[in-house]
Amino acid sequence: MFARQAFRTAQPLKNQFRRYATEPSNGGSNTALYGGLAAAAAGGAYYFLSQGDSAAKVKDAAKDAEAKAKAAVGQGKEKVEGAVGKSAFTGGDQGFISLKLDSVELVNHNTKKLRFELPEEDQVSGLRVASALLTKYKGPAMEKPVLRPYTPVSDESEKGFIDLLIKRYPNGPMSEHMHSMEPGQRLDFKGPLPKYQWETNKHNHVAFIAGGTGITPMYQLARAIFNNPADKTKVTLVFGNISEEDILLKREFEHLENTYPQRFRAFYVLDNPPKEWTGGKGYINKDLLKTVLPEPKSENIKIFVCGPPGMYKAISGAKKSPQDQGEIDGALKELGYTKDQVYKF
Repeated sequence: MFARQAFRTAQPLKNQFRRYATEPSNGGSNTALYGGLAAAAAGGAYYFLSQGDSAAKVKDAAKDAEAKAKAAVGQGKEKVEGAVGKSAFTGGDQGFISLKLDSVELVNHNTKKLRFELPEEDQVSGLRVASALLTKYKGPAMEKPVLRPYTPVSDESEKGFIDLLIKRYPNGPMSEHMHSMEPGQRLDFKGPLPKYQWETNKHNHVAFIAGGTGITPMYQLARAIFNNPADKTKVTLVFGNISEEDILLKREFEHLENTYPQRFRAFYVLDNPPKEWTGGKGYINKDLLKTVLPEPKSENIKIFVCGPPGMYKAISGAKKSPQDQGEIDGALKELGYTKDQVYKF
């Protein structure tokens, strides 16, 4: 649907504003934890000083308090890292790993969720945000194997399995093969394939422009942001599809929107909407993006784009290669966004 160069004007969406409501303060963060430990250390030093002890004793007490605070933080880190577990995919020279298909869930008319077992029950995938896995399949009549990258939709902390959302494309050798797979069969995986390295509060506001299964890396990043109490990044999603049933992960994004109304907003655009549809109609275009995206002059923003080739061409310009983002083009260039403000998955 994004192959056309000229986009039809999307219908106005209700309540489309750039501004967000002011978010209430949230004390449940790691920053508060570390700050409390530091305060405890400082309080210990003050106690000894107030008793008229020598400067040397005060200095020793401060060092002891600081050491205890660092030890407490270290124990907390160990618990977090221990909960993550050992990684199935370590990158580097690690070759392909054969994973067994555990279960298949029908999502809609052309999409399935496939759950693959990791080699060990207590393993996690080893993916970092944002990254993907490379799949490999070679059929009996194929001269060369087919390689395709996919971003799992399961949480990176989940142990023992990964979930993939796979849309079946006609004459798509990998997607057709994966749709034909039955539980118990195996597929080769390799990774992780690093994409955009995310850090807590790396940007003040990020926007996702996605089409079809291009939503999966966006969901990976959104999940990481909102799973971290210390991350206060605002997120805007613009998601284009053919029909309403093609909107993948809509329930998950609705949960985020209901839970974080001050920080997350989603806009859906359909090429063939039902009569009762109140969202955007037609295609993602410059007029819609101008209305809902953070302004290009805003401080520290990032626009992420992922979808079919036609969408890249119309919205951001295509990537030259996995290592070369290429120049910014299309609607985002016309709106004044720079190459540094845009990342193409």
